[in-house]
Order: sequence, then structure tokens, then C-alpha cells
Amino acid sequence: MLLETERGYNTTFADPQVKLEVPVFFAEHGFVATPMRNALRIGGAVELARPEAPANFARAAAMRNKMRRYVPSLPESGGTEWMGRRPSTPDSVPVIGLSPRDPRIAMAFGHGHLGLTLSAVTARAVTRLLSGGDTADLAPFGIERFQ
Repeated sequence: MLLETERGYNTTFADPQVKLEVPVFFAEHGFVATPMRNALRIGGAVELARPEAPANFARAAAMRNKMRRYVPSLPESGGTEWMGRRPSTPDSVPVIGLSPRDPRIAMAFGHGHLGLTLSAVTARAVTRLLSGGDTADLAPFGIERFQ
């Protein structure tokens, strides 16, 4: 099985001129402006790339440019750019199941950008796997689909 990488980008500005009370999601542009303690983070994007591919910080710059449409005082440069990788399976469905090689090992990976969102339901599934509960509903998530 190949594990793909979904990459996301952001730029964090220390002591920004603009202060937001809550995160603001710009759905039509695919990014979020997130207030942090003495900082503002502009981030988002989904890029599929091999782990060894170089970062494409033009994506972070594009989000900053879009944000300046709404907040013209946001600096054109500066800030700390970042790129992070999230594991994703080729079919975009996570792997949740016991290892076929060693049933003492529970697998739960490949959630892409939805890892935090799906963490609670995945944890409940892993608990059922390890406690011998009914796991018939987890068949579509088995690693066997890649063999």
C-alpha cells in the first residue's frame, strides 16, 4: 500500500495589526484566519505530493494575498511560513483495523486533513477492536483492501 501525503500550508504573523476574536473560515477561498496569542495564522490548502517533494510556499503566499483583500493592513511579506504533511491513503479512506500480521497491533491512520475531526470516533473503533467487540462495520476500513 502506498501512503500518500496531503500537505497544508500556513503563515503566522507575530503581533499582527489586525485582531480577530474567533477563527474566520473563507470557504470560497479555501483558507482560515486563526487568532493566536499575539499572532495571526493564515492557513489551509490541500496539496498532494510525495514526501520528498520540496515545499511550494507559493501556496502560503496565495492565501496571504487573498487575506489582504479583506485585511489590507496584513503585511505582504514577513511572518513564518510552514508546511505540514498529513498521511492519506490513495482512496482517501482511513485504515482502521487490526494488523493481519499481528492482531495485537491496532492500526488507525490515513485520515488526511480529518485526523482531529475523526479522532473520537476512531478511538471508539480502536477500543472495540482491542476489546473484542463487534467490528463488522469496520470492514471497509481494513488494510486488506490494498492487498
